[in-house]
Amino acid sequence: MIPAYNEEKRLPASLDAVVAYLAQSPFSSAELIVVDDGSKDATAAVVEKYQKGHPCVKLLKNPGNRGKGYSVRHGMLEAKGDWVLFSDADLSSPIEELPKLLQAAEKAGAAVAIGSRALDRSLVAVHQSGFREASGRFFNFVMRPLTGLPFQDTQCGFKLYRADAAKAVFSRQILDGFSFDVEDLCIAKHCGYKTVEVPVLWSNVEGTKVSALAGLKSFSDLVKIRWFSMSGRYR
Repeated sequence: MIPAYNEEKRLPASLDAVVAYLAQSPFSSAELIVVDDGSKDATAAVVEKYQKGHPCVKLLKNPGNRGKGYSVRHGMLEAKGDWVLFSDADLSSPIEELPKLLQAAEKAGAAVAIGSRALDRSLVAVHQSGFREASGRFFNFVMRPLTGLPFQDTQCGFKLYRADAAKAVFSRQILDGFSFDVEDLCIAKHCGYKTVEVPVLWSNVEGTKVSALAGLKSFSDLVKIRWFSMSGRYR
C-alpha cells in the first residue's frame, strides 16, 4: 500500500518497480493499493492509466487532502492480504526489502515488523541533511520515555502488519498527521501484538512532504498519544 500526495512524477517509476517485483516473487497474487490524498496534480490519473494493464493495482481516493496518517489508515483497512505492507511513494526502502520484514516477523512470532534506519546505519545509502537526521534522532529520543516504546526508528515509512493486527490497530488510530506511526505502534502494544524492528536498506529521496511546522507538531502529538494511552482511548 502506497499513500500518495502530488506524486505524479515519482509514482510511475515506483509502480513499475513494485509490479515487476511482485510478478517474479512469492507475492505474485498480491494487490497494490495507492491512496490518493486529494492531490492537486495528476497522481490519480497516473494510477488510473496504470490500472489498465495491471489489474493488481487499486486506487483509493480520500475525501480531500486529509494527511498521511489518514491515507495509510484508509489503505490498510481496505487491504485484503494476509500481511499488509505500507511503503512511501518514493520507495526510500526498496520493495526488495519486504522479505526481511516478513521473515523477521515470522521468526519472532510478531504481528508487526517495522523497517529501521537506526539499527544499522551502514545500510543508509543516501543520507538526509544533518539537521533532518539529528531531528529524527531527537524525536525518537523524546518518543521512547513518553510512550514506553523501545524502538530506535519509528518514522521509517516501511512497515508490515499481519492482517488481524492491521484491522485492530488502524481501526483505533486517531491522528491523521505524520505521528500516526508512533500512535499505531502504541495501539499494537495495547492490543498485545508483538512488534519487531528490522534494519533495512534506505536512501533519502528529495521531495519530502514534511514541513517544519508538521515536524514540530509531531512532538506535541507525542503528548496526545501518551494521554490517549493513559485515558484508555485505544482499548
